[in-house]
Amino acid sequence: MAQRICIPDHEYKERVAKCAKILQREGLDALIVNGNEADYANPRYFSGYWPLFERAGVAISAGGDAALMVGPESAEFGKDRNKLDKVFVLKAYREGADPSYPELNADTFQDVFKAIGVTGKKLRIGIASFLDTSVTIYNEIRDAFPEAELINAGDIMVELRQIKSENELACLREGYRLAELATQEVIKEIRPGMTELQMVGVAQRVIYENGAEYEGLPMYVFSEASTRHAISRSGYREFKKGDIVQLNLSAKIDGYSASIGYPICLGKLEGERREIVQFCRQAHAWTMDQVKAGVIAGDIASEFYKYYVDNGFAGNFVYGPLHSTGIIEVEAPWAESTSRYPLQPNMTYQVDTFISCPTFGVRWEKGIVVTEDGCDLLSPEIPEECPEVF
Repeated sequence: MAQRICIPDHEYKERVAKCAKILQREGLDALIVNGNEADYANPRYFSGYWPLFERAGVAISAGGDAALMVGPESAEFGKDRNKLDKVFVLKAYREGADPSYPELNADTFQDVFKAIGVTGKKLRIGIASFLDTSVTIYNEIRDAFPEAELINAGDIMVELRQIKSENELACLREGYRLAELATQEVIKEIRPGMTELQMVGVAQRVIYENGAEYEGLPMYVFSEASTRHAISRSGYREFKKGDIVQLNLSAKIDGYSASIGYPICLGKLEGERREIVQFCRQAHAWTMDQVKAGVIAGDIASEFYKYYVDNGFAGNFVYGPLHSTGIIEVEAPWAESTSRYPLQPNMTYQVDTFISCPTFGVRWEKGIVVTEDGCDLLSPEIPEECPEVF
């Protein structure tokens, strides 16, 4: 049996050690990272744990120790499915129904910090990310350490996660391989009269049969008007002859999400619709040509918008050319006109090129890794022209 592609246990320990060095550099006593079922990235980065229903967190000391924090119903789940030795059960990480658990003798943030060697009152505690830290969790941290300074430390996680290891790249490549298998099977089976959700089912079958942990994102199979949605969900609409159908299919491998996206047409794509679709593909290719180590991300984004303007598509522009990818489909840092950081080798991105019109929209999307002199594909190459399915 072939060895499963995954992040090895030692890499989790290395991540904790790297984080501890950053905490020392920044003068922080500890870092708390939080997440939930939908955005689990930061806790999973250190622990391998993906919560269900409840929230999860990891606390890391500047001394290099770490502990997983789970909700009241996840004690055994947390012990079985994480890479850290210490696991604590805190009511702050309970599920959204907000049960009280009156019989539970729960752990506290003080218990967690004591176990990882953090003592004292006037602590400097980093929290990442604020977006995934509920008011309940934040208040309990503040109440546990009333004299502490609580600091938004999201930049620490960007620093740690933006450069991928060879094991991370391997997980992504495998996810893209499965996404391509699913894409080809959907193209093979799709016909007028079927629904968007039926094709989602086809894609799910393929990725799970071939070893995916889960979908990398909710599978996108949109048709006609709903293709204008930059973010959406598939529905019960039945395909009709001549429809433009947007595919964005994905697979998750050991937490790492990979997706491939492009439009297909159930018939002949002609006239203005073809011009719009192919302009978007050209903008996609233009973006690829700009990527290499040392280039400022914001410069690519600004020139990308200018490319739309110069070609008469300013009114169809929705967002910039690139977003990072990794443990979740979209992660920091983005490439926007305000982004002043340089690209570095082993940064991973989705080249995500979207255009929206009054009646339809299209997206061309694939995964890349930055190199010294350009970029390499993580995914299979996507078509040069919109496939026509008859």
